[in-house]
Amino acid sequence: MVDPAVLPGFVVAVLVVTIAPGPDNTYIAAVALRHGPRAGVVSALGMACGMVVHVTAAALGLAALLRLNPEIIVLIQLVGAAYLAWLAVDAVRGLGHASDAVVPATRDVLVRAVLTNLTNPKVILFFAAFLPGFVKAGHGSTAVQMLTLGTIFLVVGLVCDAVIGITAGRLGRALDSRGRAGTILTVLAACVYAGLALVLLVEAVRTIAA
Repeated sequence: MVDPAVLPGFVVAVLVVTIAPGPDNTYIAAVALRHGPRAGVVSALGMACGMVVHVTAAALGLAALLRLNPEIIVLIQLVGAAYLAWLAVDAVRGLGHASDAVVPATRDVLVRAVLTNLTNPKVILFFAAFLPGFVKAGHGSTAVQMLTLGTIFLVVGLVCDAVIGITAGRLGRALDSRGRAGTILTVLAACVYAGLALVLLVEAVRTIAA
C-alpha cells in the first residue's frame, strides 16, 4: 500500500510532468491539429498503452537497471530522435496529396503514439529517477507501490492528454483542415516532429558528454 502522505505531492508532480511541454503532449497536439479531435484522443490512448509498459517495467525493477546503466537511456533517446525525424519526413512527403486530408487509420495513429511514448526520455527518467522517491519502507512490497504509483501516473496522464487532444483537434477544425490551412497544419506538424527529434538528439549528446 502506498503511503497516503506522499499522494498529494505525487499527483502534483505527475501533473507538472504531464503538462510540461514534451514529446508526448506535443505529438498529441500536432496530430490533433492535423487530423481532428478523434485522432487526438486515439493518440492519448496510445500514450496510455505505452505507459502500461513503463509501469510494468518499473514494477519489475527495470528502473533500477536504468539508473545503473545510463547508456541505455542514451540509446532510447537516439532511437526516439530517429523515429520523430522519420515522422517529420513522412509528414512533408504527404504535402500536396489529396489523401493527406483523410484521417489515418486508427491503428496507425495508436501505434505511432505508443512508439512516441516508449521513446520519451521524460517519462523514462521520471520512472527511473523520480518515482522511486515516493516508495516508502514499511508500506508493503516495493513492486506493488511502484505499480500503484505508475497506475496513478497513467490515469492522470490519460485525462490530461485527452483534454489536449480534444482542444487541439477542435482548434484544427476551426482553422479548417482543407486547402491552405491543411498545408499549414501539416508543415506545423512536421516542424514539431523535427524539433522534438533535435531536442532528443541534443539531450543524448549532453548525456554522452557528461
